[in-house]
Amino acid sequence: MKALLIIDMQEGLFKGETPRFDAGGVIQRINTLSAYFRNQGDKVIFIRHDGTKENYLFKGTPDWNILSTIFRGEDEICIDKTVNDAFYGSDLESTLKSYGVKDLYIAGCATDFCVNATVHSALVKDFNIIVAKDCHTTADRPGFKAEKLIDFHNWLWENLTPTKGTINVKELNEIISA
Repeated sequence: MKALLIIDMQEGLFKGETPRFDAGGVIQRINTLSAYFRNQGDKVIFIRHDGTKENYLFKGTPDWNILSTIFRGEDEICIDKTVNDAFYGSDLESTLKSYGVKDLYIAGCATDFCVNATVHSALVKDFNIIVAKDCHTTADRPGFKAEKLIDFHNWLWENLTPTKGTINVKELNEIISA
């Protein structure tokens, strides 16, 4: 079984004060990728950050909601987290195991924080990881442009050494044509 994790694509993370690189394109590609997964009968799982301890993304507020431009099926799971790593202190690992997921596809926001932390955590949990190269985004950071951070993390993930599973970085078109 395959599952697509869509990490932190939330209203409060896509406001004007934190512009995300190619946000419209990333949203469109994530919607295409999730539609592909649904059509294949695979799982689409949303990860949502509760930022209460950081004084933003308060659970239950409009900012906490999944972006209105991201399609989410009524029966699709949404798992909440309180730290960068979507596995830490959440039901993610047990949920994936209950569905027999071996192949984990990852997309979302923010490349250099929650996406990266989740990729690294999944790596030591022996999943076969496929990062959707053009389906994650971030904002500019002090001294770093978002596009360069994205390129760097794609390179980094391509060069990590898994324990038992695998890790690959593929563009949307590579994933849906496989």
